[in-house]
Amino acid sequence: MLESTPQRRDVENRLGGIGAYIFDVTNIAKPRTYGAKKWKLAFTAIYSARAFLSIAKDIISKKAGTLISRNLSYVAIKVHNDPSDDQKRALVGLVKQRNLDGLMHEFGGVEGVVSLIRTDPVKGVCGGAKEIDYRRYVYGSNTYPRPAVKGFFSFVLEAFKDTTIVILLICAAMSLVFGIKEHGIKEGWQSRQFDKLSSVSNDIRVDVVRDGRRQETSIYGVVVGDVVCLNIGDQIPADGVFLNGHSLHVDEASMTGESEHVEVDAVKNPFLFSGAKVVNGYATMVVTSVGMDTAWGELMSSVSRDVDELTPLQARLNKLTSYIGKVGLVVAFVVLVVLLVRYFTGNTEDENGNQEYIKGKTKFDDVMNGVLRIVADAVTIVVVAIPEGLPLAVTLTLAYSMKRMMGDQALVRKLSACETMGSATTICTDKTGTLTLNEMKVTKFWLGKKDMDVDASLPTIARPVLQLLHQAVGMNTTGGVYRPSLDAKPEFSGSPTEKAILSWSVLQMEMNLEALKNSFSILHVEAFNSEKKRSGVLIRSNGEGTVHLHWKGAAEMILAMCSHYYDSDGIMKAMGADKKLSFERIIRDMATESLRCIAFAYKQVAADIDHSGENGSKNQQLLQDQEGFTLLGIVGIKDPCRPGVRNAVDTCRGAGVKIKMITGDNVFTARAIAIECGILDAELEHDEDAVVEGVEFRNYTHEERMKKADRICVMARSSPFDKLLMVQCLKEKGHVVAVTGDGTNDAPALKEADIGLSMGIQGTEVAKESSDIIILDDNFASVTTVLRWGRCVYNNIQKFIQFQLTVNVAALVINVIAAVSAGEVPLTAVQLLWVNLIMDTLGALALATERPTSELMEKPPVGRTEPLITNIMWRNLLAQALYQITVLLTLQFRGEAIFGIGEKVNDTLIFNTFVLCQVFNEFNARKLEKKNVFKGVLENRLFLGIVGVTVVLQVLMVEFLTKFADTQRLNLVQWTVCIGLAAVSWPIGWLVKCIPVPDKPIFSMLKRHSS
Repeated sequence: MLESTPQRRDVENRLGGIGAYIFDVTNIAKPRTYGAKKWKLAFTAIYSARAFLSIAKDIISKKAGTLISRNLSYVAIKVHNDPSDDQKRALVGLVKQRNLDGLMHEFGGVEGVVSLIRTDPVKGVCGGAKEIDYRRYVYGSNTYPRPAVKGFFSFVLEAFKDTTIVILLICAAMSLVFGIKEHGIKEGWQSRQFDKLSSVSNDIRVDVVRDGRRQETSIYGVVVGDVVCLNIGDQIPADGVFLNGHSLHVDEASMTGESEHVEVDAVKNPFLFSGAKVVNGYATMVVTSVGMDTAWGELMSSVSRDVDELTPLQARLNKLTSYIGKVGLVVAFVVLVVLLVRYFTGNTEDENGNQEYIKGKTKFDDVMNGVLRIVADAVTIVVVAIPEGLPLAVTLTLAYSMKRMMGDQALVRKLSACETMGSATTICTDKTGTLTLNEMKVTKFWLGKKDMDVDASLPTIARPVLQLLHQAVGMNTTGGVYRPSLDAKPEFSGSPTEKAILSWSVLQMEMNLEALKNSFSILHVEAFNSEKKRSGVLIRSNGEGTVHLHWKGAAEMILAMCSHYYDSDGIMKAMGADKKLSFERIIRDMATESLRCIAFAYKQVAADIDHSGENGSKNQQLLQDQEGFTLLGIVGIKDPCRPGVRNAVDTCRGAGVKIKMITGDNVFTARAIAIECGILDAELEHDEDAVVEGVEFRNYTHEERMKKADRICVMARSSPFDKLLMVQCLKEKGHVVAVTGDGTNDAPALKEADIGLSMGIQGTEVAKESSDIIILDDNFASVTTVLRWGRCVYNNIQKFIQFQLTVNVAALVINVIAAVSAGEVPLTAVQLLWVNLIMDTLGALALATERPTSELMEKPPVGRTEPLITNIMWRNLLAQALYQITVLLTLQFRGEAIFGIGEKVNDTLIFNTFVLCQVFNEFNARKLEKKNVFKGVLENRLFLGIVGVTVVLQVLMVEFLTKFADTQRLNLVQWTVCIGLAAVSWPIGWLVKCIPVPDKPIFSMLKRHSS
């Protein structure tokens, strides 16, 4: 029998009395036979099985209620069925490309788009803040990158990239180390320059529908799937498609550059661009892409890209200073070796005439002092060789020119753009607002078969016809006229076409709109329909009671409705088939001139018919009548060219600069404007490669684009990225490209171009931020002025480089020869500092003040490849340098004997003559090619003032600051000798300019000859 244990008692409690029996079966008497044992085991097994089965049933029945009534716990997982990456890309490109076929076939229309992005056309995005955050995570936010603002130290690092500054810093450090023992610490200064960057941010509030509730949110908070409510004046916050609305017209000028308003509807054009503005009607739209996925975002990414490339002049200057630095280092090394050899071989003497170095006897300190002096002389030669005043001179020249350009309607935002414009070889310009006035105007008016003078104050028109024309214009219009007072200039409102017609009627046809509306009552209006291309109005005269039906619209549509016409004498004539053909020819000829043709027609209807509001159906029937009308006249409307733009284009072409017009207009309008402006001449008018469409240029291969880019004069129907592509091709071909633009769509090309020229009046903030120069009066003629100033700046910099290198070459040769032959330099460190700082600074200011002349526009552009130092400059500077070297070396070695003076006076004589030679040579530098260097000098008072200040300072250095400058006072005869020797520079300069030089750069000719 089992012992009573805690485990057994626990089991018994759980199983009840049956459990006790099971455990006590051992108490049954033991069987006496083997068969009895078998029966006993069978009984025990059967009984135990029944017991366990009974226990299980009891437990299940007791627990059943609890198990059935329990609530099952679960986690709900929301599965987002988001569009695939391919669907997202297709959705983004849908609006950008205005892909109507793709919208209908790939997406199943607007309803398919709404379903794809899981939004509700009525309730908008549902799901609260979490759903908005999720959409922002999946589709991105409605924000755009902005250019990183450079910090102070970034400009410092940029300054250290200048080779000239690095070499000068090394020389300064060496001079500091070597000079501390003998001369103490010397100090210097360096100027910094940086451009100010500004950013413009506009947090616009927009109305959206979310969770069925209309609410206001930031433009940056708009997400894909939002239903946005649009009204007049609103800016479209993101790319999307039209849901519903009425008479929606948008201004896409910020994107396309064209001022004509675009009609948006659910059938023909359901696409809405971010950045466009609503000018008429109302609508709701569903957002399909935001931020960087929109057309606006693509523009912003191009604008925000930091284009860190050197201007043509900067590249030339870097090349020049690199060459000069290498030459200076080589010469300084040679001089260092020669002087060290002379010193250690005992060929140098001290002030008392004793040998400086004697092997084994000279003290170590004396040897170190001698070596340091030799190294200092070598460093001095390096400093003399490098034109350290050149960066400062260029900056001063650009800054001065920038100030003067402001008076010529050009605001320079980036200093380097001044000189870069002087190298421009191609100007890519848009049409609207730059070549044209961006102001639609009636330029043609046909009355019958007579072309009337539209500029006349009141054309000779019969009175009845004039009154009918007033009715046709004044009563059938969506525009308006506001005149604050009788003497005030009237203000016109409406679409560009309506404003043009109203302006012509009021100013030339003397229409009084207010009196006209008081004299007539409008019975019914048929609004303009893009399919029928016309609008109509039914009016009754308040006095006579006559009823007229007027139609206005596309000339060919109105002409088809007419059976009669008025001639110039006011006589109504029948319009037969031949007359209709002649009118069609007139319309066709006007279209060829890029004119938008609008015709007016009318019909008098019976006055005894009830035209009250209750019989509106009768009025509509009358408006359906399309026969029996009388043609009143045809007007031609266009955006005319700016006055003087043709002369400006001719000036640019005469200067060797190519003009390319890139516009969003159709080919016919673009060609006509290009011919009118002089961009497309008679030779190229029928050249197929001269006029192309943007899509054609875009689809060329890279090789075809590179081949045809130079021949293209006009690109029509172009997108912003076609313009960018053209700029990139031209730059790759080696052109220096200037781009003009006023819209946000022009920003990428403005940023990419070597010189971006934006418009100050009509230009958007994005365009201005992307440009280098702002044309304040929006006139292409001012672009020509900027080109002339750019060439003047480049020419002035060339003048200064010639002047500077003459100083440097002369000083370098003199110091080298003197150091090698005599073991010392004639020009001290202070004197060289005076020449480099004062002469360079004042010389730069003097030569930078030269104003542009017409002669600058007679030369071809320098482009990217022309050398900075031309053959003419080499001729001039080598002649002057050779003369100065000859005179100063003669004074160095024979001056004391010739004039009977001491060494100190002779050194002062050399220094004074050297400086005065530069003063006289400054006049020679005014004209690189012309022999008469004094022409116009009296008009440049600043030049004369700077020369006078230089002379006064030189007198102070020689006569009063003798200890500081290490000079000796000179008498009148010695001053006369210095001035006489320096004045010989003038006749030498005149004679040298008689020597012809080849046009091709001398160094390229030498390379070709050697190869």
